[in-house]
Amino acid sequence: MKLPVHLNALRAFEASARHQSFSAAAAELHVTPAAVGQLVRTLEDWLGTPLFLRNASGKARLIATEAAEQALPDIRAGFDRLALGMELLKEGSASGVLTVTVSPAFAAKWLLPRIDRFQSAWPDTDVRLDTSLKAVDFVAQRIDIGVRYGIGSWPGLTAVKLMEEEVYPVCSPKLLREHPFSRPEDLALETLIHDLSMDSQAAFPSWEAWLRKAGVSAVAVQRGLKINNSAAVLQAAAEGHGIALARSVMARDDLSSGRLVRLFPEISFPSPLAYFVVYRQECSTKPKLVAFRDWLINEAMN
Repeated sequence: MKLPVHLNALRAFEASARHQSFSAAAAELHVTPAAVGQLVRTLEDWLGTPLFLRNASGKARLIATEAAEQALPDIRAGFDRLALGMELLKEGSASGVLTVTVSPAFAAKWLLPRIDRFQSAWPDTDVRLDTSLKAVDFVAQRIDIGVRYGIGSWPGLTAVKLMEEEVYPVCSPKLLREHPFSRPEDLALETLIHDLSMDSQAAFPSWEAWLRKAGVSAVAVQRGLKINNSAAVLQAAAEGHGIALARSVMARDDLSSGRLVRLFPEISFPSPLAYFVVYRQECSTKPKLVAFRDWLINEAMN
């Protein structure tokens, strides 16, 4: 059987079966109930079989026949695929608006210093950043792609590992000159800066875990300065307010510029968490999404 040309009739049938009402289907499709009924009858004539049970007067009771009920899931899936196909045709190339969700700190410390390179390579794509610490609904908020930090599993999303990292203490060069730290035990008298934005990540290494790895137990780890933004944590350390337990991806540029200095580089503490590029699988072939995903991966590798 060839694909029927009666797509409007199929839409009318699907909406009527879902609402169990010609009137409700008409309101959704912005036509009259009579037009919906006519479209359904046209489809029935083309198929040669009724789609709804009818009483003696011939009026539809809008109870789908058994065959119609069995066909509805495939019809709905077909409309979903058609909608996606039309969206891909409309985009056609890596152009238009690309909505990206990242944390505020990741945007400030990693993405924004590099985004000019993407915009130079894809000048027809306008990037819209949605910065939030909370998980967002990709469908409801029309998100195309994002970067998340965790173990790599988010329901409904494909996750591609972008970067691993480690954690280590950092401070300003001025603080290090004034208080040269030769042993991890020397941190006992200093202000420790805590990143509260990681409290929801049970696996994230804490000051207590890093000091334990360093063989230190006589430090009151709960004291110090507490900040709920990873970028602000590094800023506080750079301004000499204490010693931060830095995430290497976030601190990379500050270390390269000399704004921060890593302490005790001989102690390695890989984080069990990593950065992942995330997106809906059904959108994975969108040209602008593919372009941005591949650019992120290339930037991370370089």
